[in-house]
Amino acid sequence: MLRGPIGVIFGDTGSLDFKFASADGQIISRTGYVKVWHESNGWVLAQVISITRSSEIYSLDTAISVAEGMQVRSSDEKIVAKANVIGSRNAQGILVVPKTPFSPGDRVYEADKELVQSTLGLAQDGIYLGLLQGHDVPVHLDVNKLVQKHCSILARTGSGKSYTAGVIIEELIEHDVPLLIIDPHGEYVSLRYENTDLEGSERFGITPKSYRSKVVVYTPANLTLNKEADKVFRLDEINLSAKSLAQMLAIDSNIQMGILHQAVSRVKEKIELYTIDDIINFCKEEKSKSKWNVINALESLRETGILSSSPTTIDELIKKGRASIIDMGGVTQELQGIIVARLCNELFQARKRGKIPPAMLVVEEAHNFCPEKGLEKSVSSNILRTIASEGRKFGLGIMVVSQRPARIDKNILSQCNTQIILKVTNPNDLRAISKGLEGFYSGMEEEIRRLQPGVALLVSNDIEHPIIVDIRTRKSKHGGKSIPIVTKEDKRGKRWTIM
Repeated sequence: MLRGPIGVIFGDTGSLDFKFASADGQIISRTGYVKVWHESNGWVLAQVISITRSSEIYSLDTAISVAEGMQVRSSDEKIVAKANVIGSRNAQGILVVPKTPFSPGDRVYEADKELVQSTLGLAQDGIYLGLLQGHDVPVHLDVNKLVQKHCSILARTGSGKSYTAGVIIEELIEHDVPLLIIDPHGEYVSLRYENTDLEGSERFGITPKSYRSKVVVYTPANLTLNKEADKVFRLDEINLSAKSLAQMLAIDSNIQMGILHQAVSRVKEKIELYTIDDIINFCKEEKSKSKWNVINALESLRETGILSSSPTTIDELIKKGRASIIDMGGVTQELQGIIVARLCNELFQARKRGKIPPAMLVVEEAHNFCPEKGLEKSVSSNILRTIASEGRKFGLGIMVVSQRPARIDKNILSQCNTQIILKVTNPNDLRAISKGLEGFYSGMEEEIRRLQPGVALLVSNDIEHPIIVDIRTRKSKHGGKSIPIVTKEDKRGKRWTIM
């Protein structure tokens, strides 16, 4: 049943936008969806982009009088909204915009759920991200498209990027997608614990749950230091190639590369199963003084303890319905880069050869592992670029998560078909986002600035128009909360005691 109109189009009209006056008592919200009947296209969907109130009675003089306590008759305020046309589906299911303008006097109605879903091209099932803001419309993402075409989650600190990533990870686990999560701060270990936010769960129609049986936490440190970890993570030290070592050590000098290649070639001739110790010994036999730089780098790598003759294998990490978390707590940034570089190389090669099932790589704090060229260097940059550009051909997706969009390699961001953007205010970050977004329209930058925590702008080639989503409550616990400096106990007079 068609509800009554919420307004009427007036003034100069076009086929791409129009203004309408609100009917008495009707509530209109900015970013809300409306529909108008067009003689050629049928029901056409549009989105409210601005709302203004005006009154002829409340002039400046009247406002001053009211402020001074004088009584005036009630306001004759008018509410005017501007809407951008999204379009309608033709007989072939293609989104089209009317070729002729709307007519002044055309009535404007609140858009119904079915029209919004069909016009925007929202999936009916898949990854349940949340609700379309202002509407009781669930927003789903196609699982295959999300994994195959990559995803980015960008936001300033505290706006909900890791929380949103957790929502998507929960959904991918439930769809049996193998996950490898690079977790610098141990934020995703909490997937093993059930959420206690019953009110939020009820609002989004979900049931709290634990993913303990589907999550395995690995630590490159040790189980004493990282008590949340299930297993120790180690890289294979047997028969390391010169290329692998060069990638891990970030060696780019031709002289040093020559020394390393020579040492590895000679050790291969004499030892069937060699280790980094054997390579170091053969490097010492080189005559060039540059050998000491190579030896120092190799010894530093050995001393990290990350290499082992009993390594963690890709087969173990990538399994259907399993999320393998590499919790980097207690590991230096330099070693984190080495681990990500080697691990992602093995992941890409294994998927390329069909040795593991299609999977998704999640990289938290991505700006540290694939920084924009000219800003910083990371040994993991090259392989992450390769996965972003070639991974989709082999069924290997990547999800990058960062609070510094301007510091991420722009080539990687440009490969992400789905971009989930929460509140961002830094001008450099906003500029980086605007350059990387297809369909970036005037006013979108200001929209991103105004987003509330837990609310995201969703942009995807698979959705016809950018939409704003209230991210659903997580089923599992969130592990990315900030540590309070002042607690309730402090406010009541309790103080720390120095022993």
